[in-house]
Amino acid sequence: MRFVGKTAVVTGAASGIGKAACLRLASEGATVIAADIDAAGGAELAATSNGKIIFKQTDVCDVAAIKALMDFAAETTGGIDVVFNNAGAAGDRAPIDEIDPEGWDRTMNLLLRSVAMGIRYAVPHMKGRAGASIVNTASVASLGAGYSPSAYAVAKAGVLHLSKLAAADLARHDIRVNAICPGFIKTNIFASALEVPDEKRDEANVVIHEVAAHAQPVKGGGNPDDIASMVAYLASDEARFITGAHMVVDGGITIGPRHSWDENSPAMFDSLQNFIGSAQG
Repeated sequence: MRFVGKTAVVTGAASGIGKAACLRLASEGATVIAADIDAAGGAELAATSNGKIIFKQTDVCDVAAIKALMDFAAETTGGIDVVFNNAGAAGDRAPIDEIDPEGWDRTMNLLLRSVAMGIRYAVPHMKGRAGASIVNTASVASLGAGYSPSAYAVAKAGVLHLSKLAAADLARHDIRVNAICPGFIKTNIFASALEVPDEKRDEANVVIHEVAAHAQPVKGGGNPDDIASMVAYLASDEARFITGAHMVVDGGITIGPRHSWDENSPAMFDSLQNFIGSAQG
């Protein structure tokens, strides 16, 4: 019960990592303000929480909506102790030599500007709150090429550096800021990025999860709860001496090329490639 009497704001809360984080923080005593553009998913999450999770529909691409979210959280509960800037999607998949300015800007607004403005409008409500902490979702894509489309990777690299700069800027207010770099986590983002039709998303997620079991040294793909555990740790007083850091939660996928732990790795991705081809065709 590390968050009794505390308020946490979580964006991208209706599914995946955000949903898992809401449930974890609420289970440890926090009042959670859950934000998502998905009204139905957010309402369903709140309805099962016995009042511990309060849903606020929010489009994080709308700066005014981000400010309204943070103001709502403070007005409803008296302040903000924890912010988890997590909302996101795959963004524009075009390579850098083909992407159009609109696609680039949409991706940056969703993945990077939303985090910056989440910090900007949360901080006035976090000053003076003992143990105040901000956690941002970056990605292993921020650490190197080959993990995602270019625009997504650049935006997530921005989140990583922003987290370090914000940690320095906000130290005078005793607010810690850290980032998490998830790896192959079982969420809808991969099926979405691969443009799998909606009616085949569940099937795709099963295939993706099976492939993930062999994508890194730790056997088995990651789950949203794996990231939620790190969020809860970084947001808690147990991490009081950690700021400006990034925690890589990836099952070891970034430690080196796949053949360094499995000489048969190329064959392991055939099932995924075959499924994607059939789904798109």
